[in-house]
Amino acid sequence: MTKRLKCIMLIDDNPDDNFFHERVIRKANAAEHIVTYRDAQEALEHLKAKESNGDKHPELIFLDINMPGMNGWEFLTEYRLLDQEFQSKAIVVMLTTSDSPEDKQKAKEFNVSLDFKTKPLTKEMLEDIIENHY
Repeated sequence: MTKRLKCIMLIDDNPDDNFFHERVIRKANAAEHIVTYRDAQEALEHLKAKESNGDKHPELIFLDINMPGMNGWEFLTEYRLLDQEFQSKAIVVMLTTSDSPEDKQKAKEFNVSLDFKTKPLTKEMLEDIIENHY
């Protein structure tokens, strides 16, 4: 891996998926820090707090679609309300079990830096995302 990111955020309610994806990121040495949330609302609050005090925030966010409480689509709706400069510093990747064309199309309709991948995250997928977006 040629580029190492400062921070990658995982947002997925499934602890097994988070564990596996974090392991892939660590083994690929793709990030200095990995921040994991099982609740999209908590992740959003983390991002809002970082936005207001200027601390570093994730350069790459992996986001699940189907979660209890706030789902991935609701997260993206709120995420779009954050400062544009703040948003421009992060790539959001929908990482989901869905390979539905409707979900892929819906993801394109959000005006954020976005990619759409089907779980599980692999080293090759991670390298491809970093190479294409950074």
